[in-house]
Amino acid sequence: MPPVAQPVQKLDVAPDPAAHQRYSEFPPRVFYEIHQKEAKHSFHPDLPENLTWGFDGIFPGPTFHARYGEPIIARFYNDLPANHVGFGIPETSTHLHNAHTASESDGFPTDFFFSGQCKDNHYPNIYAGGDPREALGTLWYHDHRVDFTTQNVYKGLVGFYLLFDELDSGHEEDWNPGLGLPSGDFDVPLAFADKAFTPDGQVFFDAFNFDGILGDKFTVNGVIQPFFKVARRKYRFRLLDAGPSRFYQFFLSKGQPGKTSELFTLIANDGNLLPAPLAVQSVQLGVANRMDVIIDFSNYKIGDQLFLENRLEQTSGRGPTGKILPIGDAILRFDVDRDAADHSRIPSKLRELPPINLSEVVTERRWVFERSQGAWAVNGKFFNVNEIRANPEQGTAEIWTLKNGGGGWSHPIHIHMEEFQILTRNGEPPAPHEVSRKDVVNLGPGDEVRIFIRFRDWVGRYPTHCHNTVHEDHAMMFRWDVTGRNGENPPSPRVFGTRILP
Repeated sequence: MPPVAQPVQKLDVAPDPAAHQRYSEFPPRVFYEIHQKEAKHSFHPDLPENLTWGFDGIFPGPTFHARYGEPIIARFYNDLPANHVGFGIPETSTHLHNAHTASESDGFPTDFFFSGQCKDNHYPNIYAGGDPREALGTLWYHDHRVDFTTQNVYKGLVGFYLLFDELDSGHEEDWNPGLGLPSGDFDVPLAFADKAFTPDGQVFFDAFNFDGILGDKFTVNGVIQPFFKVARRKYRFRLLDAGPSRFYQFFLSKGQPGKTSELFTLIANDGNLLPAPLAVQSVQLGVANRMDVIIDFSNYKIGDQLFLENRLEQTSGRGPTGKILPIGDAILRFDVDRDAADHSRIPSKLRELPPINLSEVVTERRWVFERSQGAWAVNGKFFNVNEIRANPEQGTAEIWTLKNGGGGWSHPIHIHMEEFQILTRNGEPPAPHEVSRKDVVNLGPGDEVRIFIRFRDWVGRYPTHCHNTVHEDHAMMFRWDVTGRNGENPPSPRVFGTRILP
């Protein structure tokens, strides 16, 4: 498991308050220094070590444990080799997906900084609109450098950021007002990423593949198809599809892959707690989706083995075929090896959804995600950082229609800054697991999804893009700017708050 990020007492040079919106309202109480570094990494004992990039030199990077009401400054240092040769570029822009942050700390794709520089991101850890029903839980941070997101994330620049509050408190003994969800060593983030390897065991990246990249090996937290020893009690697993292009449909099988389909409990979609838990036999993740599940191993005996198994067929970057295989790939093996005390529970209710108030809607927009000239476009246009495609006003809401332009492709669409709620999918109400707040919506072939989204608290520029990052890097992205209530839109310089290291 990746280590927990440790704060520092203070930064060697104080942050610049003028570089951040509403800094005086949410002054930082916790400080972090994170170094992006090249380091050796072992994917499997039978393979040679690879040179990867990582936050603090590890893949995945250290996991932040943050709390609402405790603003953070995270100072990211770019210590990557300036003379790097191979895939990846030593220029980075760190995006905390999908934190409710100001534009200048969002990791906008062109706000990248260079080797030998650092940048401060201000994470205020506030509820959108001041509404606790808007609380986020399972977030992740990754590089977002324009045109090179796939390469830099594939190289290893990814980590978790867990955000707690009074309800999702991170303490399983807390049943009032907390939910009592599994915590501590029994709250486990899992990042899934498939990698391609050369015959001599080195990670391979095909820079000429514009469709989507599939690996020949599956990794969990940077290790190829590992095992995990578990006690006979409840665990919370925070599942993340870290891409770049593969979708998953996870089943839990006992004894051997494909033998059974065990029930487990879904509690969160895209890191946001559902109104109530759902008993499920499988969960599907597109790229950047997070699903929090609880597995109760007290139902099994010491010595039992269970497999987290991907049964969703996908043969190309086009997306899944839709076929569920009878026997899939065993991605992670659970070995039940001991008893342990369990003070956690699965409550009957989780977090109430904020209401959808259609009277707040001031306009509707339609976005079509389509293939064009061998690359990827939105409404027939490629990404242009200088073109503002929408100007929602702070304090308003809109309805966006997201349409898959066809061709048999799948697109996981990510909208920065605010969570949204699905109104309809292909004219029908959303499925129970999609009755939630989300930041990524999967558009399968021919899909059309209508969403309700608000724009609160911050102004400035943000992107929307396909999170099959190969599509994103080949221009399936657009910029939209939130303007102030009086029409003001403060400048967002290319690198806001960057400084040269001494």
